[in-house]
Amino acid sequence: KTVMGLGGSSVSRINTKAFSSSFLKPTLRANNPLRVAGASGGRFTWNWLRRDLNVVGFGLIGWLAPSSIPAINGKSLTGLFFESIGNELAHFPTPPALTSQFWLWLVTWHLGLFICLTFGQIGFKGRTEDYFER
Repeated sequence: KTVMGLGGSSVSRINTKAFSSSFLKPTLRANNPLRVAGASGGRFTWNWLRRDLNVVGFGLIGWLAPSSIPAINGKSLTGLFFESIGNELAHFPTPPALTSQFWLWLVTWHLGLFICLTFGQIGFKGRTEDYFER
């Protein structure tokens, strides 16, 4: 069969078996001293990035609880962040100034949330995949 290319020229279909070489499929297998017996054929896989709603739910609760403790002049970090959102929405079309406290609370609150979610992902996946038992 032929495949039509740009400009109306035709190119015949290429046989893919003609391109096999020893570089693509090595015939000899090197011994890996770091290979763990029975661990996915000696390849290291990244299964940590799989989505799990347990981690998101518990991570959010795990961050909302400590960030809601009134530790900053009798106010909580979550309260200060949401209060600054309300203050900035009061003059909505105008964006927050660079000197606004909103940016401090935004960065601090989200940094804590993402750290909590990261450690939650490591801990939850590590426990379900018996990473800490070895």
